[in-house]
Amino acid sequence: MKRLVDIIIASIALFLLSPIFIFVAYKVRKNLGSPVFFYQERPGKNGKLFKMMKFRSMRNAFDENGIALPDEKRITPFGQKLRSTSLDEMPQLINVLKGNMSVVGPRPQLPEFVEHYTPHQMRRHEVKPGMTGLAQVSGRNNLSWEDKFDLDVQYVEKRSIIFDFKIMFKTVEVMMKKEGIDSPDESVGATRFSGSNSSNSKSSHH
Repeated sequence: MKRLVDIIIASIALFLLSPIFIFVAYKVRKNLGSPVFFYQERPGKNGKLFKMMKFRSMRNAFDENGIALPDEKRITPFGQKLRSTSLDEMPQLINVLKGNMSVVGPRPQLPEFVEHYTPHQMRRHEVKPGMTGLAQVSGRNNLSWEDKFDLDVQYVEKRSIIFDFKIMFKTVEVMMKKEGIDSPDESVGATRFSGSNSSNSKSSHH
């Protein structure tokens, strides 16, 4: 049932948003050049890696050794605006149609986070990751990583089609108000998750 709802909602959303999708793709090409899309490996259901799609929000910039500059040096004002409106996330509707994401579920985080998860936090991988989730409508970037992951597990335990629709409606409300919005994953320069306490953390927060 959830898969059917995902296909219907993603198909309708892509159809209705296609003019915006094309316009954003044009603006990305004009401001940042090719490619228009950015692919990044993220762990999905059962921790299986998949390529998550986004519109590019950063320019290609490297130091003298050919190493990419930090995110905060590559993000452009255009890219910041794209992230603040969450329009950079639109291509994930294609991920939903492909079946490696759901409309609602825990946000897919970076692969290096996985080694730091507690068994409780690993439960967030019992379901497909989502474009939006319980954590995103409960404070988003104002929450600590631990709080976000607790909400993800809470979603896993309470999940139902009705609960999904409640989260979808709440997402629209949050986006209209722009509450705590920056990027559904991490804001540029944000602290990366390195464990819930110092004993299981391999690196300190910067």
